[in-house]
Amino acid sequence: MDYVKKCQACQFHANFIHQPPKPLHPTIISWPFDAWGLNVVGPIAPKSSDGHSYILAATDYFSKWAEAVPLKEVKKKNVVSFIKVNIINRYGVPRYIITDNGKPFSNRLMDKLCEDFGFKQRHSSMYNTPANGLAEAFNKTLCSLLKKVVGRTKKDWHERINEAL
Repeated sequence: MDYVKKCQACQFHANFIHQPPKPLHPTIISWPFDAWGLNVVGPIAPKSSDGHSYILAATDYFSKWAEAVPLKEVKKKNVVSFIKVNIINRYGVPRYIITDNGKPFSNRLMDKLCEDFGFKQRHSSMYNTPANGLAEAFNKTLCSLLKKVVGRTKKDWHERINEAL
């Protein structure tokens, strides 16, 4: 606590809590790695030294476990590869994945992946794209972390995000 109180970046980027605390409400998810929320952070400027300017992030609804990778471009092939490597190969086939209606998430390649592995893709509301609350909350935490770690030192955020996760 003493370190955080003295850390200027931590104080500058800390969250302001404007609401009084309320009782927690249970979330009804059946088991770990059953449902994942996917979202893209970016573009982030300046780009990393490797040319990455986006982060593709997935968050498990049950455990709140997150997986993230830096990307140069957000293409449907990158998204499908991320799901296969970072979700299916590591944690098994989920029952469903929740995404927004973006082109990298809504396409024939994603439909084929869902069909091949037997899971469903659900979309957040078209009228409220940040409705995928868990993914948006992780994005906010990730961006806050990057601001604190990278800050004004201009260190490569690609290296730092791998250290942080």
